[in-house]
Amino acid sequence: MWVEILTALAIVLVIEGILPFLNPDAYRSAMQSMLKFPNNTLRYVGLSSMIVGVVILTLVR
Repeated sequence: MWVEILTALAIVLVIEGILPFLNPDAYRSAMQSMLKFPNNTLRYVGLSSMIVGVVILTLVR
């Protein structure tokens, strides 16, 4: 079980690092634009992302 969790964490870190590595200006711009969003919008985006992830994980497993 721990191997799968650490593997998933490693994949997340690799995916998260792709945009700042390939295009740091766009990444910086995206992060600055996120500052303008209200907290509820960011929470909705986070919740939606988690739900999609759980659905994909359920379908794959």
